[in-house]
Amino acid sequence: MFHVIEKEMQWRREHGRPEGFEALKKSKPVIAVGADEPLGGERLQAAYYHTLLSSTAPTKPSPISPLFTPSSTPSHLEILSLLDNSPPNTINLIAIGPLTTFATTAAHSPSTFLKAKSLLVMGGAIAVPGNMTPVAEFNTIADAVAAARIYALSSPDPASTMPPFGSATGLKDYPPKEELGERRLRVVKFPLDVTTGHSLRRDEVEGKLNPLRDAGSPLAEWVLAFTEHGFRTTERLNEGFEPGGGATWISLHDPVVCWYAVATGGEEKEGWVVERGEDIRVEMMGQWTRGMCVVDTRDRIKGLDEEVEVEGDMGDWLSPRKGNRVDRCVKTPGERVLAGELLETVFGE
Repeated sequence: MFHVIEKEMQWRREHGRPEGFEALKKSKPVIAVGADEPLGGERLQAAYYHTLLSSTAPTKPSPISPLFTPSSTPSHLEILSLLDNSPPNTINLIAIGPLTTFATTAAHSPSTFLKAKSLLVMGGAIAVPGNMTPVAEFNTIADAVAAARIYALSSPDPASTMPPFGSATGLKDYPPKEELGERRLRVVKFPLDVTTGHSLRRDEVEGKLNPLRDAGSPLAEWVLAFTEHGFRTTERLNEGFEPGGGATWISLHDPVVCWYAVATGGEEKEGWVVERGEDIRVEMMGQWTRGMCVVDTRDRIKGLDEEVEVEGDMGDWLSPRKGNRVDRCVKTPGERVLAGELLETVFGE
């Protein structure tokens, strides 16, 4: 990707176009290697959708790109270093894959990890079907144990929702709630319920990028190649799409999370609706339900006294002192707004 961007910047300079990518030039990202195995269960790959498209790059990449800084330090230690050297509530973390690396980061130093302003998570399905099983979304089922450990840090009592087999993961359990102090992790969740409707259509992509590709844009050529793979996958797996049709679309799951981060900085902002403090838990062991996001939809009265157990409440779902407190995005400025903003931001008006 960085190589293609380098070629794109060169092409734009040579043709008198604005070079763009100002944020990338101002602050080079550090690229570190994350976890290569989930904390629990088998490794999953969405190979039907995430395909390596190295053959579509305009030219072979150079060994080192000037647009990023490679790190030999494991990613969880890079994250801890970034948080440790920054004031509290200044870093928004973004997870657009399984939560393995972040769970490893939190286990190494919970107190440092809790300095994050928030962790924005693309994953899960609440009131809609999953995309890997009838109830599970890929990022969550790919490492359900890691997701459960991360969500537990939002709880008044993290031990109440931690996986029951912590030692088997090779990671330490979190300290008791008294040692953690009052601060908890703000998790903002972006499940399929809100991300799926944000679509990018084939006719939108081709209308914007075909002229740029024909003019020689390396980035337009590359984006056309990998989005076409996505469009064809949509047509292959779902009913109601005409092969090669302009109305075929792909969902912008991960871009929705990044859009929120850029547009709001993790703060309240008009157009965005985030439900606060939901007790969302992750099923880790079910034969058919692993990776499911479980919520309590019973019409039961919540407990009021922190010291009194609620009768008939297995799992302490009604307790005010247990369970997770996850924020969940339920509305954005518009499902059809993002596609246009994304294309214009990357390629110009």
